[in-house]
Parts: sequence; C-alpha cells; structure tokens
Amino acid sequence: MIRCIDVHKSYVKNKETIAGVSFDIEDGMIFGLLGPNGAGKTTLMQMVATLMKPTSGTILIDGMTADRNLLEIHRNIGFLTTEIKLDPLSTPDRLFSFFAELYDIPKTEIAKRRQESFGRFGIEPFADKRIVELSTGMKQKVSIAISLIHNPKFIIFDEPTNGLDILTSKQVLDYLKELRSSGHAILLSTHIFSLAESLCDRIAVLIDGRIAAAGTVNELIDLTGAKTFEEAFFKLYMDNHKE
Repeated sequence: MIRCIDVHKSYVKNKETIAGVSFDIEDGMIFGLLGPNGAGKTTLMQMVATLMKPTSGTILIDGMTADRNLLEIHRNIGFLTTEIKLDPLSTPDRLFSFFAELYDIPKTEIAKRRQESFGRFGIEPFADKRIVELSTGMKQKVSIAISLIHNPKFIIFDEPTNGLDILTSKQVLDYLKELRSSGHAILLSTHIFSLAESLCDRIAVLIDGRIAAAGTVNELIDLTGAKTFEEAFFKLYMDNHKE
C-alpha cells in the first residue's frame, strides 16, 4: 500500500504547492491524480517517489518511510516522469544492462527480462540504435522498460502517454492493466478525462494543491450531480479553484 497522510509542500513562505493531501492506494489498484497543469500532480508524485521531501506530513510505502528505509523503498518503486532524460548517445541495450546491474539482477535474469520487455514494446529492432535517433514514442517505451526493470511492487507514472501516438498509448495502458492484475499498486497522473475514466479504479481530483474530491468515476458523478465524468470535473474545478 502507498499511503499519504496530510502531506504539505511549500517552495516559498506562505504559499503551498501541496496543501494537506491524504489518500491510500491498495495493492492491485490504479489510483489516478486528475487535474489541470499547475495543480501539483508532479510535485506530489515526486514526493511519493522520495525525490523530494514533504514540508510536513507522512508518506508510507508498504509501511516504510524514506528517512529510515530509503534503499528498500527504491528497490520497490518504479517511477516514470515526462522529464526523464536518457543518455542520447547510449542505446536501449546498453541502458537496459546498466540499470539491471544497478539493481543487482543476475545476468541470466537480465537476458530474460530484456527479451520480454523489448519484445512487448517492439524495442528489439532499435536495441542498438542511439537514443538520439529514436522517435518520441520509442524513447518513452525504452523509459518504461528501464523504469520497471526490477519488477517493482509500486509504480508511479507521471503522464505516461504524453506525446505518444494512439497505438503506443494503447500498448502502455494495456501493460498498466496487466500490472494491476498482477497485484501492483499504481499511482498515475493525467489530465486526460478518457484515460482516467477507463483506467483508474479511484480518482483524486487535484485542484490548487488540494484534493477537491476522490472516489470512483460514478461516485464523483453522483457527488456533483453531473451527467458525465467530464462535467463532474469542471463542477469541482469551478467550486474549488481560487483565482
């Protein structure tokens, strides 16, 4: 389980980017963060991934905190961000081997995981090409393969389909569904209504650093009296956004 308890984050005095956020993500669940740009989604995910410390509040990863169990948490988390920068002069094959060794994965297991991952995403024909020569979609698929190389129990994906074409997006989303079915806990941020509606078991609507509402799609529709999920979001936004 991933648990956030009254999490706050301030970069400057008297201004909170994240203001008292709490939620739980059970194993075998995709939990979505839906909100406009600037709502604080990326900041919140970076804190859950231990890349940033909260100003206050508690984040538990399988009952562990980053101040006491950082290495163990890192062994159990896979984090993919749109800001990931792969070495442009390296190749998918070399990067996969490099990160596999960092996680102390046996060489025989590396070959097996490489074959499975590269085969799933169609990376194999591009395995020896330099990253700089790859398309945006292929770079994203290589990033996913590397992020999940250690088969982490907890997965944090920030806008995983950003900039991808329809076919590549479907590959990524189908993979996330498989991971959920195998018991992984997944935190996913997006600003795409259809993605959140079709993929997420529960959704938190994040507006100005606060969770305006959280629940299933139907619960959010019922809560707002809306007819559609998109309408429910805009009602929540109008009621909670401060100019």
